[in-house]
Amino acid sequence: MKHLTLNEVAEQLRAGDNFVILTHRRPDGDAVGCAAALCRGLRSIGKTALVYENEQFTPKFRPYLEGLTSKNVPEGARFVSVDVASEGMLLYNLPQMEQGIFLSIDHHGRNTEFARLGYVRAEAAACGEIILELLELLNVTPDKEIAEALYVAISTDTGCFRYSNTTENTLLCAAKCMAWGADTFPINKTMFMTKRMARWNLESYLVQTAEFYRNGLIGLCKIPLDVQNDLGITEDDIDDISGFARQIEGVEIGVMLREVEGGSGKISVRTSPNYDAASICARLGGGGHAAAAGATVPGGIAGAKEKILKAIEEELG
Repeated sequence: MKHLTLNEVAEQLRAGDNFVILTHRRPDGDAVGCAAALCRGLRSIGKTALVYENEQFTPKFRPYLEGLTSKNVPEGARFVSVDVASEGMLLYNLPQMEQGIFLSIDHHGRNTEFARLGYVRAEAAACGEIILELLELLNVTPDKEIAEALYVAISTDTGCFRYSNTTENTLLCAAKCMAWGADTFPINKTMFMTKRMARWNLESYLVQTAEFYRNGLIGLCKIPLDVQNDLGITEDDIDDISGFARQIEGVEIGVMLREVEGGSGKISVRTSPNYDAASICARLGGGGHAAAAGATVPGGIAGAKEKILKAIEEELG
């Protein structure tokens, strides 16, 4: 991948057209917010742009994509991925993608450099911070819809500015979103202050079944598929569940295990600054950030538990 400056990314977008924006599997607020804001921004400067329809968009985030998604890929499409760390995180297998991903915009330090061109800023708390700056370079004047999409991206990837990845720039970006018209209270209420009863019952289950290792240094929670089905859990209910065990005093490595499609085990790791979640998950072919990372392994919950505990022990030495 050829690494560009953000100014060079802006130049590529000014020079091109027919952009198709891609998001990752189980798209979160950062991926959706970035895709929506970039798509609207490109359209505002006269470009043809769409967000490729992802069957895993959830009801909580889909309103921000209204009027933007399609599966109709235009002739000469240029694929742009946002918030995607590796090609394996893409959900699509389109014939048009044989030409490859034109551009990757990301904030994961372990980005696998799968695109022809790319911009990766690992110190950004959210990819939304990068998209915000990129739109400014494109002389886009954000409207309320763009501002709110950017706010969703930035706030969700920082836990409403509570996580350790929050920086001065993060807060400045949020302030800009408010200045551009983002109505932040309804967003905060939906994303961080409201739980369905299914989520409430899931948290009760996790409290009762949590496991602890290394004298409480490691907290591990599991969400089997039958529990998800019995409780009526949706992806929106578990969008921010990964750090659940880290809420407990003394737990510095929190692990969440989920049984996902195909019988695989999805591992999410959240750590204190004393440990590196990305380094742990890299041992299992995954990646992410120092405080938040993940991996997917075969063998369901049992296989994931065995592998992640072994990886942590190897990391701790």
